[in-house]
Amino acid sequence: MHVTQCNDQEIFPKYNSRPERLKKRVTVAPASYKDKPPTILPKVLMHKKMCLTALAALAVSACGSNGSSNLGVNSPDNTIPEGTVLKLGLLETTDIHQNVLSYDYYGLKADTSLGLERTATLIKGARQENPNNLLLDDGDVIQGTLLGDYQAVAAPVTCSGTLAVHKVMNALKYDGAGMGNHEFNYGLDFLSQITNTDFGVPGVQKGSNCGAPNFPLVLSNVVGVSSGKPIFNPYALIAKQFTATKPDGGSMNVALNVGIISFVPPQIMDWDQKNLAGKVMVNGVQESALKYVPEMRSKGADLVVALSHGGLDASPYSPKMENGSLYLATTGIDALMLGHAHLIFPQAREAGAPAIDASLAALPSTLVDTSKGLVNGIPAVMAQSWGRRLGIIKMVLKYQGGKWVVQKDQTSVEARGFKYADGKTNIDADPTIAPLVATEHQATLSYATQPLGTTTDFEMSAYFSLVGDVSAIQVVNQAQIDYVKTFLASSTDPVLASYKSIPVISCSAPFKAGRNGPTDFTDVAPGASPAAPFGLQVRNPGDLYLYGNNNLQAVKIKGSDLKNWLETAAKQFAMINPASTGEQDLVPSYSTIFNYDVFYAENNAMQYQIDVTKPAGSRIVNLTYAGKAVADSDDFIVATNDYRAGGGGNVPGIDGSKTIIKSPDASQAVVSAWLKKQGKITNAANGSGQSWSFVKVATQGPVILRSAPGKLAVAQVRGLGRVTAEGALDASGFAKYAIDLSK
Repeated sequence: MHVTQCNDQEIFPKYNSRPERLKKRVTVAPASYKDKPPTILPKVLMHKKMCLTALAALAVSACGSNGSSNLGVNSPDNTIPEGTVLKLGLLETTDIHQNVLSYDYYGLKADTSLGLERTATLIKGARQENPNNLLLDDGDVIQGTLLGDYQAVAAPVTCSGTLAVHKVMNALKYDGAGMGNHEFNYGLDFLSQITNTDFGVPGVQKGSNCGAPNFPLVLSNVVGVSSGKPIFNPYALIAKQFTATKPDGGSMNVALNVGIISFVPPQIMDWDQKNLAGKVMVNGVQESALKYVPEMRSKGADLVVALSHGGLDASPYSPKMENGSLYLATTGIDALMLGHAHLIFPQAREAGAPAIDASLAALPSTLVDTSKGLVNGIPAVMAQSWGRRLGIIKMVLKYQGGKWVVQKDQTSVEARGFKYADGKTNIDADPTIAPLVATEHQATLSYATQPLGTTTDFEMSAYFSLVGDVSAIQVVNQAQIDYVKTFLASSTDPVLASYKSIPVISCSAPFKAGRNGPTDFTDVAPGASPAAPFGLQVRNPGDLYLYGNNNLQAVKIKGSDLKNWLETAAKQFAMINPASTGEQDLVPSYSTIFNYDVFYAENNAMQYQIDVTKPAGSRIVNLTYAGKAVADSDDFIVATNDYRAGGGGNVPGIDGSKTIIKSPDASQAVVSAWLKKQGKITNAANGSGQSWSFVKVATQGPVILRSAPGKLAVAQVRGLGRVTAEGALDASGFAKYAIDLSK
């Protein structure tokens, strides 16, 4: 088959829409493009400068999202000797969430435990270790900090601009990337613009010649409703020139065609229904892989890497699985990059590294090797989140029988963290990164510190939210109740009007309570007191309610549903054995902390207890409302968010069918508006309404809660007598606080 080789400057700028993207040498095959028109081909073939034509053994073609097409071939005069060895490094970042710098915009302070500017140092080191490498990202890039909200909502980046995080990724020369669920939070119009991609979806606007990543973006399982075709290219084949070692010990340049394919959770249709309904739909990850992986192979992919924005779940496969990555390992791929769960996989290697998360340790060892980083025998890696680790899959390929063959026994996998060198010291940031986004950083700081017009006399934190402190949760619940009651009172809908006498309660979770490490805790107005009220700022509602993309919704449920909901939340706790003399961790994993809903009713009318000595599913006791035991048949309206109302968190019976209010307002905006309306919030009225407690039990051995170090005084101020002492740090940097469950 003939291929045409052209320098990228010979390809018209109208197709590769920004000149700075035209940096790589590309090869274009005159083949049919199944999902995107081959608009590049006529311009190349008709160019007055005739390009060199060569006979190739393989021709590979797939467009990247920015219009680029990459193909590599080995010409007959560069025959690869049988037995030639190629050592390759596949590098992964995932769930960056706009953490470009090592900075906490909510707390207005540096945070050396995170940031792409530090990952950049890991990337440089990994590239030096193995010059034959590809750098890939697994999604959830554009949302997650005030920087992201500023560039998408407060002062949306224009078509001529480029997102701060994409600027840095371009500078780091990523080779390709997939999508995550949070890419859809700001709507399809915005996503189309910042990726410079025409989704082919009616009604979705797209800028022309907009700033975007300089590397291919792919996504295989989200398709347009009207077209049935993927809105991004389902895959890309990336041509890389590498140095291999011949059997005689000499070196030679070889071309390797690496295919990348990406998947997101089908639940985006629930989580971002307001942005996606009627426009796109989502196919199962396994079905999509089985469709496109063979196609990639047929077009000459030497190696196939799956970028799965999902974790590992050993439940029977379903096309609706949120974490279906386990079932991708049998679809013909060579490597698996994981995301979404914000976990470390495989077990971290540095000295004193934290243990593998309990959810991963519980997976069948016949399917998942948490030490070697294998999933069904396929090398897999998850690089935590927020730029805190770099996934590294080192592979050895041998040229055998006219093709590259992975030598599985020589594969190694590592999720490398900032402390990999000595287990103690975080690496330094790459000094070239911060200047790239200095303007955006300063603008975000100005935005974050704008006054909200509200004062508070108490510290709202989540350090001890898992043992009863509601100071960072109560105001969210109060704001949500106020919104729903006002909505019902002003509604002219006869059905909603009939609900006005039903009690309105609310639930919210401590979203920032250790999921992403010992610095990841809500803390608003530290040190404030009645004598010195603290003025709240724009940044503070985002600290109280992290997910700016969530919209407020309300569901109508029965008392039986409420009990099931509370039981689901109580799964966060371990089952405590009172007779055990060994140390027991009250909350062994923070990976699902966002599912720990705390319920509240006005005037603290709802009360319940959690018995952690009982197995999950039978822990909720003494559930009352207005002093009376809640009956299964009692009616309640619960103010919550669209994620939970639509089925997020797998609460039995809460699946979207009971939703009665779908607010157009974001939950974070609801909290912000309520705080402004109050003018002043106080501990007595807004921070001390503890609706739940533990059933008291004496234990023979210590029970501990892991939280940020140095916060014992916070527990004492909050009146949490069950927090008795602060102990040593664990391997992740959490302090172990002694919890007396008899108090």
